[in-house]
Amino acid sequence: MLHCTQIGQIGGRLLDSTLHMVRRFRLALLFLLHAALLGSMASLAACTIEGGVPTPVPTLTTVPSGPLPTSAAVAERMALRADTWFIGMLDLPPDLYPYQQSAAAARLAAPVTELLFPSPILAYNYGYTSTGVLERVPTLENGDAALRKADVYLDAAGTITTTVTSTITQVDQLVITFRWNPRLRWADGTPVTADDSVFAYELARAVAPGDAAADLLARTASYEKVDDHTTRAVLRPDYVGAGYFLSYWTPLPRHVLQGVDPARVRSSDFARLPIGYGPYAIVEHTANEIRFERNPYYFGPAPPLSRLTIRAIADPDLLRANLLNGNLDVVLADPVLPAMLQQFDADAAEGLVQLMAIPGPIWEHIDLNLDVPALQDIRVRRAIAHGTNRQGMADALFGRRVPVLDSWVLPGQKVAAPPDQLTRYPYDPDEARRLLDEAGYTDPDGDRLRASPEGITLTFQLLTTQGSSIRTEIARHFQQDMDAIGIHVEVTETVPDELFAAEGPLYLRQFDMVLFGWIADAEPSGLQLWSCAAVPGESNDYQGENFAGWCFRDADRAIRTADTTLDPVQRAEAYLRQQQLWTQEVPSIPLFQRLSIVVAAPDVRGLSPDALAPVTWNVGTWTRKR
Repeated sequence: MLHCTQIGQIGGRLLDSTLHMVRRFRLALLFLLHAALLGSMASLAACTIEGGVPTPVPTLTTVPSGPLPTSAAVAERMALRADTWFIGMLDLPPDLYPYQQSAAAARLAAPVTELLFPSPILAYNYGYTSTGVLERVPTLENGDAALRKADVYLDAAGTITTTVTSTITQVDQLVITFRWNPRLRWADGTPVTADDSVFAYELARAVAPGDAAADLLARTASYEKVDDHTTRAVLRPDYVGAGYFLSYWTPLPRHVLQGVDPARVRSSDFARLPIGYGPYAIVEHTANEIRFERNPYYFGPAPPLSRLTIRAIADPDLLRANLLNGNLDVVLADPVLPAMLQQFDADAAEGLVQLMAIPGPIWEHIDLNLDVPALQDIRVRRAIAHGTNRQGMADALFGRRVPVLDSWVLPGQKVAAPPDQLTRYPYDPDEARRLLDEAGYTDPDGDRLRASPEGITLTFQLLTTQGSSIRTEIARHFQQDMDAIGIHVEVTETVPDELFAAEGPLYLRQFDMVLFGWIADAEPSGLQLWSCAAVPGESNDYQGENFAGWCFRDADRAIRTADTTLDPVQRAEAYLRQQQLWTQEVPSIPLFQRLSIVVAAPDVRGLSPDALAPVTWNVGTWTRKR
């Protein structure tokens, strides 16, 4: 007697190609095949997918008990299936509030929240584009952004301060006007107005917001309604940056939330079942599934299909099986695990799926703590860089789809320096050994552990996050690479909440080396990463993300210019200079971008996956090939 899972495997092998073709055939053929296969598939009726979710349409891999449905019932169900998108993810976001707590949470939620709250200005292809929520992107050129003179106080160090001092000077202050599309409607038909955008600003001021909203709040001096469809942001006099046009507040429905305690909005029913202004409106949210229906009040062209369902299937094998058997149209995996990538690669080679792989904005790196005496020697840092087989790591994880990084600015970002203008560190263990010899770290006793003439061994602790199989694999490779050149690395994994805590080892800089990832955006925004003022310490109340502690005068000046000038030529020159100094000095070892994949059934058309934009950004143009 065959075990249930064995039956499923055999049935899947025998029927894979048939089911793949049949699942979207015309009704008559589907009904006939369903009846013909009923006997051979009856033994599958008792098999359910572990961790599966209820489906509104019976599929050919699950035969309902009782009498065979009538042709009319089958027709109705198949019509429902044909009018619904089914998207699979490994996890669902814990809430759908458009102002997420962190960049990681926002990235997880983005494919869902984009359906409800389309980005007023969308980050796409490492640039920005209008989605129609705003009538246009405000710029200095079109007059919706302007510089005006403002009087400010300076402290004794010449820094702008809100404290009244005897020194007053004038600086440029950015004023940005946002023109909201007057056709915007909430899913209940209520017009979206400037009041809703100002309401979001007021909520952020009333209660501690998430990271992105906190950054926006910190640079905003005032945000006000001009008329029913226009808002105006006045930025702080000490803020000037290329991303000034992103200083809007995504609207929140004042008529729904105005009676809710601001401290409870994020945990309210709204965060789970929000009302939005996007192409789809949410109708149900369970632990494993979010169901949407077309928003009749959407301002843009109506999406072709009436319904959309997003399902969480935590098991990668089950996620893949549901795509192959027709339960899903699209699968999202960010990041993708090596075994999952290999399986989808094989499926794509057989024409069973469309596989789209994108180097994502999350990039892994190893920061070197420059307070550690041995790491203050640039020859040691360069030896570590040359001795790290970064391409080997990337290939083992992502199958030659991801190149190594030369800089902290990603290749897709507009100000990325040309590789031939940077100091680069190809894998060269012999050069690494030569540099270590030159630095005085040798291995006279042949125990494969180098030491200084004083007997100080090259032994470092590598700190990284717990629960990440990708980082565990990177750490293992790095440990082996270092061992090959005479450096001993001890790996310590820490839960992320502890590693990134305000009083954790990162901000207190209590580590030798640390492996983690940054999430890039269209703008590099390096001031918080690499300026001298961003080195966490007692003097700045442990603020900033320059965890390496790298403070290099010329590089500091360059990153300040790059992040604050509005002159694109000056900005590009400053970013180039900073990257040249950064790669020369090696405060950190950039590894590679993590890979994201979008996998679709062969008949799905119109997908345009991107490193920054969620895949659902253009759901209104998705179709099925007939």
